[in-house]
Amino acid sequence: MTIQLHTLSNGFRIVTESMPALESASIGVWVLAGGRHERIEQNGIAHFLEHMAFKGTTRRSPLEIAEVLENVGGYLNAYTSREATAYYARVLKDDVSLALDVIGDILMNPVFDPRELEVERGVILQEIGQSLDTPDDVIFDWLQEAAYPSQALGRTILGPAERVNAFSREDLANFISEHYCPERMVLSAAGAVDHDTLVREAEAIFGGLPKRGDDIADKAVFQGGDFRKVKDLEQAHFTLAFEGPGYRDEDIYIAQTAATALGGGMSSRLFQTVREQRGLCYTIYAQSGAYSDTGMTTIYAGTSADEIKDLAELTIDEIKRAADEMRTDEVDRARAQIKAGLLMGLESPSSRAERNARMIGIWNRVPELSETIARIDDVSVEKARKFLSEMGQGNAAMALYGPIENAPTLEALQDRFAA
Repeated sequence: MTIQLHTLSNGFRIVTESMPALESASIGVWVLAGGRHERIEQNGIAHFLEHMAFKGTTRRSPLEIAEVLENVGGYLNAYTSREATAYYARVLKDDVSLALDVIGDILMNPVFDPRELEVERGVILQEIGQSLDTPDDVIFDWLQEAAYPSQALGRTILGPAERVNAFSREDLANFISEHYCPERMVLSAAGAVDHDTLVREAEAIFGGLPKRGDDIADKAVFQGGDFRKVKDLEQAHFTLAFEGPGYRDEDIYIAQTAATALGGGMSSRLFQTVREQRGLCYTIYAQSGAYSDTGMTTIYAGTSADEIKDLAELTIDEIKRAADEMRTDEVDRARAQIKAGLLMGLESPSSRAERNARMIGIWNRVPELSETIARIDDVSVEKARKFLSEMGQGNAAMALYGPIENAPTLEALQDRFAA
């Protein structure tokens, strides 16, 4: 497998990874603009724009966009995150050029038909409603807002219904003009692909885009806070977050290892103590997420109204114990889980294309897997303990939803950690 990188004269980057044994390929364009690049009056527009990409171009109707790749057995999709919007396809090797043509078409030639805009507006409003009806989904939006209040990074990707109701064709076009510049776009393909062919085709499609300069989002500041919403639900939903390192921070793998050991699987401390020994919940886990300049170590659990206080306090106690007592075998197991997840995930061309796009966006290069594995292996039990100890001493964010009247305050939990 060979990774090759080429940058067009306007800054548009192309990264490919040839996997000769495959008969298929994954190809997409990652635009390094997402929710955190929106002004407050634009909140939700990156996601709206992603939806409108499939609603017609100057060359294809919405139905033709849906049919053109499905006719050859492929599929086309997209997603919006807080730092990127991706448009990607999976096809057989003979249809890679077709997939690139379709992706290029929806990015370069959207029409934003007013009728289709109204149809998709309704779809997105339904999506917002569905999210609000899903407690273990919406609570993470509230946690994000509590962690990064009054900041773009703290706002939801879907946006509020009142904003979505107001977006116009001009608003969509303006966001493209502001953020869809070649310096912030990465074409990534993996599988049965030919690098030189894709470079030529990408030059023809994207080479004429004018350079605009690389926009940089405002620096995020993790402030923390306490969000609560009482509702008559079957379960009380509990989330807790501490600031973690960003993608470029040397400590990112320490954070991931510590979070995995704390609550990354059935053998983790939180699962064994809170669920298996005390029976306080069905689901509990910890994870470490990262952005370009900040990150969060997050804990989630769902429990009953009667058990929410004990669960929250026991979670703090387990973080403290892990900071003092985490063992070498726990760190070894966490490192093995992270490495296995990374390597198993990269067995598909879709995962490789996405990883390569992310790495180009972060580093403007794709690190060798051996480099990443070495950084994971470098995490020691002492580093994991130190990370957890310092994490608990910093600001925290908490979001609670459901029958939470008995839940302790964030201040009380932080005092418990300091005691």
